[in-house]
Amino acid sequence: MSKKISKKKIHPIAIFAITLITVLSIGCGVLLFLYSTQEKEAVHLVEQEVTTSQENQETTATTLVDTMMSEAEQAASQIPEEELDEPEEEKELVAEVEPLRDVTLAFVGDILLDDNYSMMVTLKNRDGGIYGCISEDLMKEMQAADIFMLNNEFTFTDRGEPLAEKKFTFRAKPENVSILNEMGVDIVSLANNHAYDYGEISLLDTLDTLENAGILYAGAGRNIEEAAAPVYYEIGGMKIGFVAATQIERLDNPDTKEATETTPGVFRCWNPEKMLEVVEQTKQNCDFVVVYIHWGAENTVELDWAQRDQAVQLAEAGADLIIGDHPHCLQPIDYVGDVPVIYSLGNFWFNSKTVDTCLVKVVVNAEGLQTLQFVPALQSGCSTKMLYGAEKERVLTYMRTISTNINIDEEGYIASK
Repeated sequence: MSKKISKKKIHPIAIFAITLITVLSIGCGVLLFLYSTQEKEAVHLVEQEVTTSQENQETTATTLVDTMMSEAEQAASQIPEEELDEPEEEKELVAEVEPLRDVTLAFVGDILLDDNYSMMVTLKNRDGGIYGCISEDLMKEMQAADIFMLNNEFTFTDRGEPLAEKKFTFRAKPENVSILNEMGVDIVSLANNHAYDYGEISLLDTLDTLENAGILYAGAGRNIEEAAAPVYYEIGGMKIGFVAATQIERLDNPDTKEATETTPGVFRCWNPEKMLEVVEQTKQNCDFVVVYIHWGAENTVELDWAQRDQAVQLAEAGADLIIGDHPHCLQPIDYVGDVPVIYSLGNFWFNSKTVDTCLVKVVVNAEGLQTLQFVPALQSGCSTKMLYGAEKERVLTYMRTISTNINIDEEGYIASK
């Protein structure tokens, strides 16, 4: 036991051996030696079962100490001093979180992809498909938006029979859903009076078609739970919720069936109680709530009482932005408190008529709505294009005339008076 152990090179195996000698009453000399030195090594107790016989304990232990201390010195010499002096720092795992940023939402009104109507007939006879029917600048705005939403005013199906005595019934071939993908559509509203035009099977086929295309939907479902459920996006460091509902048709037994606990249909809000409850819950679960609602009377700029009443109720329930459609024409823009209400987006690419339309562009972030812009456009001759110059100013002037409680600047940015 003439080896001198450096404090920096001490090894747990050597300590074990010293302790073993102490237990066996043969280490007294080692202890006296250790205490006689100025270093006064710390001795740690380690329990280990000893299997050697009592007769040869002393010889075996002494040999074991020499061997273990030699191994300890060799092992310690291979460990950098800095690792012996300092404990290893724990590594903290940090989940990647998308940084806060502005998020762009874009909205347009009604479209129709039924092969039996003029829009699709025209598309098939033009070069470029949908790019030959919607101007390039509008396409870029739609595709560039973080979330782009429109009203799917038809069913995707090749099955079912048209509802009896209904004047207009619409259905598109399921493969036409690729047009929505080309347009950059992220989510559609199915809360309208054409979602059930070819019966229950047509709605179910529509849900399947959209799901297979990776397009989300709101306002209809296989049951009321699905139809009323909000769609959430987590983006830009915040959570945005979308709710869609329809107050058309205003009958006890409408052609477009309301979803129940066990049957498919749309989310109706002629009686708004359920819708308001959903909006309240959605607001509790996210930072910004968009309500896309099918309401009003067709082909008139005048608002009806149900639109005005429900706008106030929706704002009070927690809506941060209210987007309307169904009238097939533009209607006023207003504010309920600090909540913007776009009462009707009008037709976007729906029929061959010449009508003013728009794209509404909204920028939001964690602090709320930042900008609201009305982008004038024109549907004409089965095409829709963005407007510039005198035509753009004509539409903006019209919107200022019918929207008396807001200001719209020359670029279409909207603010309450």
